Amino acid sequence: MPFVTVGAENLAPIDLYYEDHGSGQPVVLIHGFPFNGATWEKQAGPLLQAGYRTITYDRRGFGNSAQPATGYDYDTFSADLDVLLTELNLRDVILVGHSMGTGEVTRYLGTYGSERISRAVLLAPLAPFLLKTADNPEGVEQSLFDGFKQAIVDDRFAFLTSFCDNFFNYDQNKGKLVSEEAYRAHWEIGARGSAIGTLQCVDAWLTDFRGDLPRIDVPVLIVQGDQDRVLPFPATGQRLQPMLNGSQLVTLKGAPHGIPWTNATEVNKAIMEFIGQPAMART
Repeated sequence: MPFVTVGAENLAPIDLYYEDHGSGQPVVLIHGFPFNGATWEKQAGPLLQAGYRTITYDRRGFGNSAQPATGYDYDTFSADLDVLLTELNLRDVILVGHSMGTGEVTRYLGTYGSERISRAVLLAPLAPFLLKTADNPEGVEQSLFDGFKQAIVDDRFAFLTSFCDNFFNYDQNKGKLVSEEAYRAHWEIGARGSAIGTLQCVDAWLTDFRGDLPRIDVPVLIVQGDQDRVLPFPATGQRLQPMLNGSQLVTLKGAPHGIPWTNATEVNKAIMEFIGQPAMART
């Protein structure tokens, strides 16, 4: 299996597992919490068939990547992404992130710039800033995130069930947009993640991305369901779009958080139309 080394913990390397298929313009897919690159299967196939080089990787702590006890913050996550792009010598890249993976996209562009990047797609985004503060009254109370962390500590596997319920809006979509088997597969992927990483990622959700947004100078597509129970649409995608000059927003009516699976046809159509557009002048 292919890996890139992004650091070390004691004497052990911190390796990220990736898959690199096809040729053509590269598309790098960055998965959501608490899953891994395998959850992109409904996007990877169509991208390959459309002639794109398709690359997925597992965030540190998840999937086949190393599970260190540190580094679960967006400065480190974006540095890990930079190593991957550099090691594979990728240029003219289309970055596609889902949920937590949109944080890597946003922080990477805000920190490293767009020399290697041509476009970005944010599916069910984390930005601009989830935490409620004096200068961010639209955010969510700290107590909610404290509750998530306590639930993970008390019984991570029960927490995963609750998370998957909200990820899919399972009470509404079971047997329609998602099968019991697909739900169970996502749960099992999440259960294989690092217990430490799963817990520490909750703090990463509270990253303030507002300072990154003015530095983003590539075309951006935002796609989100208006029934997202994990990252509520009014606090995230709907609010984010006016903060990204020239960005496009596609709102999926009635769709949940897990749109790469539940609404794959609509998501893929939006991505393909966006990445197939002629290159636009950067702001």
